[in-house]
Amino acid sequence: MDSPDVVNRSVTHYLFPGHIFAHHEPHTVTTVLGSCISVTMCDAVNRVGGINHYMMPLWNGEGLPTPKFGNIAIKKLLEKMISMGADKRNIKAKIIGGSSMYGKSRGLLDIGGRNIVVAQDSLAKEGISVISSDVGGERGRKVLFFTETGIVRVKTLNT
Repeated sequence: MDSPDVVNRSVTHYLFPGHIFAHHEPHTVTTVLGSCISVTMCDAVNRVGGINHYMMPLWNGEGLPTPKFGNIAIKKLLEKMISMGADKRNIKAKIIGGSSMYGKSRGLLDIGGRNIVVAQDSLAKEGISVISSDVGGERGRKVLFFTETGIVRVKTLNT
């Protein structure tokens, strides 16, 4: 069970799709996911935690490289955390989301599945350990992320 002390000291923040959030002070970040992915990262030693919420797997080079794309969101979140004092060697990640909201899809139409693969591949490329995941399926998820501890609570939604 989470320490009430950590929960009560937290400032709440809602994370919108296509955004990232990182902080060295305790925050409880909430977001809601369907086929989107949130990757949480935490350096518990230096008490820096962050989360992203991306909608599409890969930026194709056209337009702006925003965090609405997985390969950009993961890189930007990691850069932000390191700039705040996180040590890459201490960072542990969790992956949440990637549902197939409208039944089973395949190939390019499987946005959730493609989003999951991008998270796994990007984190492996960066040398970040994934310590847990709650991905796939056909239901959305509500996420609560505690930046200071890296604790994640996931509620499956009845959609």
